[in-house]
Amino acid sequence: MLQLQVLRDNTKAVLEGLAKRNLKEAEEWVNKALELDKQKRALQTDTQERETKLNADSKKIGELMKSGKAEEASSLRSLVAQEKEVIKANANRLETVDKELTQVLYKLPNVPAERVPAGKTPEDNKVEHTWGTVPKLPDGALPHWELIKKYDIIDFELGVKISGAGFPVYKGKGAKLQRALINFFLSEAEKAGYIEMQPPIVVNEDSGYGTGQLPDKEGQMYFVNADGLYLIPTAEVPITNLYRDVILTEAQLPVKNVGYTPCFRREAGSWGAHVRGLNRLHQFDKVEIVQITKPEDSYKTLEDMCQHVQGLLEKLELPYRKLLLCGGDMGFNSALTFDMEVFSAAQQRWLEVSSVSNFETYQANRLKLRYKNKEGKTQLLHTLNGSALALPRIVAAILENNQTPEGIRIPKVLVPFTGFEKIG
Repeated sequence: MLQLQVLRDNTKAVLEGLAKRNLKEAEEWVNKALELDKQKRALQTDTQERETKLNADSKKIGELMKSGKAEEASSLRSLVAQEKEVIKANANRLETVDKELTQVLYKLPNVPAERVPAGKTPEDNKVEHTWGTVPKLPDGALPHWELIKKYDIIDFELGVKISGAGFPVYKGKGAKLQRALINFFLSEAEKAGYIEMQPPIVVNEDSGYGTGQLPDKEGQMYFVNADGLYLIPTAEVPITNLYRDVILTEAQLPVKNVGYTPCFRREAGSWGAHVRGLNRLHQFDKVEIVQITKPEDSYKTLEDMCQHVQGLLEKLELPYRKLLLCGGDMGFNSALTFDMEVFSAAQQRWLEVSSVSNFETYQANRLKLRYKNKEGKTQLLHTLNGSALALPRIVAAILENNQTPEGIRIPKVLVPFTGFEKIG
């Protein structure tokens, strides 16, 4: 959530930043927030002044009574009663204005960092780095949705039978490949200094608002109505919310957590070749890295997190590219996002497998996540997260890029985790 002080002091810069998102309502919402903030502060000031006078008048009533001036005391008592009613009305009005202000602030996405390019679609994203050579596949090479049938390692029909479309069943070496990737990603994160967390995979409403999934993505999340709980879209939500309403010390920073969870998305996309097979699912597995840092350290941290993700892809021998997302393609909460995409040789297209984002103070302001510096001053922290990595498209690329006439070759780095070198 954007800070009101920033909206007040840097209105022009905020609007210029939000213009990169092509948000038509930005100026209307910013102006509405500022007007409500003005009303809120006016009510607070008026109430404080009235309470000060009320206390003085209450004291004076006692003095008048002691002096035998009962009539004057009675008259002043009537005025005090009227003031109490005004203060009560102010409190009710203040509650209404504060709720309305909060709802307006929830509508406003994060302001893109200065480095973020303007643009509306993924075509406007900027390629920052590429690595690897696209493999040349043998004649008759198959896309992964045909390979999984050929080798009987993932079954979509069984998933439909027990759950519905977008819920695959992993079998045999397919299940072992999933487990191997999860263990590899967690192992690499531990080597990089991340502390593993195993959080719940359902969260309450406060957690959804804390990290910005609510109200923005309410329709995309599975909701357990009877209990008021949401199935998580990513481990970022429960892990970051571990620090909601927490004041950390400098000695505790940076926070570096990693977690593996299944993830759930109601809105899995439209039908078509670009979402076939593992390309887009309702349920999938992901290892997530989360960091919480001092503001001055966050962009160096962002680059370190990108390097970690890039290192995973290089160890998996997957050609990839790193994209700086334009304003129109960024997530609601992000100030700056890099996407990592691997090349799928059979599909002849790039597949997004990771987003690494710096949210600056946007989530921390919602979470009331702060730290106390050496001078004892309390400040908001910066939060960051990244997929390290999401499994479905990684599996798709491994299957497609490593297919041979003799079977599917397993990347060397995974063999100690799979216990086999080939599928087929």
